[in-house]
Amino acid sequence: MKKIWDNRWKKVLIWLSGYISFIAYAIVGGYVIVKSEDEDLRKTAKTALIVTLIFTVLSALYSILSSINSLSGYSRGFTEFLSWYSFFQRIAQIAVYAVFIVMALFFGPENESASAKGSQGQTGVQTSEQQATQQADEQADEEEKQPSEKEE
Repeated sequence: MKKIWDNRWKKVLIWLSGYISFIAYAIVGGYVIVKSEDEDLRKTAKTALIVTLIFTVLSALYSILSSINSLSGYSRGFTEFLSWYSFFQRIAQIAVYAVFIVMALFFGPENESASAKGSQGQTGVQTSEQQATQQADEQADEEEKQPSEKEE
């Protein structure tokens, strides 16, 4: 029961807070960036910050354009453009955050960590063994050369 909040669910929380609002992300993502020691979580929080900022800028642009439209007297064509802009922005936001949440749940390093750690560990051991074997071979070669030099 203690492992409910593994890295996958923490990443989902980071992305979900970014989708909900910038303030929710500032609390969750900011805490992760400042306090977390896990580099993978920090990387996810930084990526979520960039995505959240992009959608915040798009939302600010919509607000500016909407204000311009209201000041200019509500042009029918511009109002329709703003309606479509808002629609596509919302669809894009849902799609992007959904993709990142699914990737955090199913395709993250957490699922690959066992196989990756195993292969990295084996590679590291092989490298150490190869180095030890190489050093032993060099020492054996030196010992073989020394007696032959003494005999001559």
